[in-house]
Amino acid sequence: MPGNLNPLFARTGQDLAMLPFDLDPVAVPQFIGMLRATANLVGTVVTVPHKQAIARNIDVLSVRARALGAVNVVRRDADGSLHGDHVDGFGFLNAARAHGFKSAGQHALVIGAGGAGSAIAYALCETGAAGVSVLDTDEERASSLVRMLRSQFPEVDIKTRCDTLLGLDLVVNVTPVGMSAQDPMPLSGALLTTLEASTLVCDAITSPEITPFLAFARDRGCRTQTGAEMATASVEFIGSFLRFMPEVNPIAVITAPLPC
Repeated sequence: MPGNLNPLFARTGQDLAMLPFDLDPVAVPQFIGMLRATANLVGTVVTVPHKQAIARNIDVLSVRARALGAVNVVRRDADGSLHGDHVDGFGFLNAARAHGFKSAGQHALVIGAGGAGSAIAYALCETGAAGVSVLDTDEERASSLVRMLRSQFPEVDIKTRCDTLLGLDLVVNVTPVGMSAQDPMPLSGALLTTLEASTLVCDAITSPEITPFLAFARDRGCRTQTGAEMATASVEFIGSFLRFMPEVNPIAVITAPLPC
């Protein structure tokens, strides 16, 4: 992330720098205290496993961050108050737009109901999708996400099943399945035979860049979107969130808690 955000700050003339922090989960309260007290720390980008813990310890959450129970970006205001949001889903949609995808009126399948999958499903609903199906090997996790989404977006057809890929505009894998060459596909062979060439197929995995799932989709004639594209597109949303901040000391530091 520093390698993406620091060039953005340079391009936009912001006197900011991002530094990585390797944060022990038990130190989250102390880290929050440091954020509040240090005037030239303007915020933090949050990665796993800290997204939920930091959301529980800050002052203001966006509607989506409150619904998801997690944040991936926090801004510090001049009075030390901390404002959090979760923009993973919009980073994904920012990348998808480059492939001609617009959520309004579309039907999507999200494979994976974890943190990133939840954020993508939420963003699809928030931007006007007509239907969103969520699949996860943990059926209770998928059901819990769907219940939350239905409460927030009663106008969207939200399901925990998918019997066919016919008619879908978007299919996205947001699970680790595909990181190893020995992994199975994220969907059954029967479902994959129904994949249409008109569907945009995406994978959140960044390595390998072209997963077996994306390779299969390309062979079917589908447009595809890589995890690297999603990661790059997320930078603009994170930068925009942090840009709306008060004046700070000339050298400001963005900190990023990293997985332990």
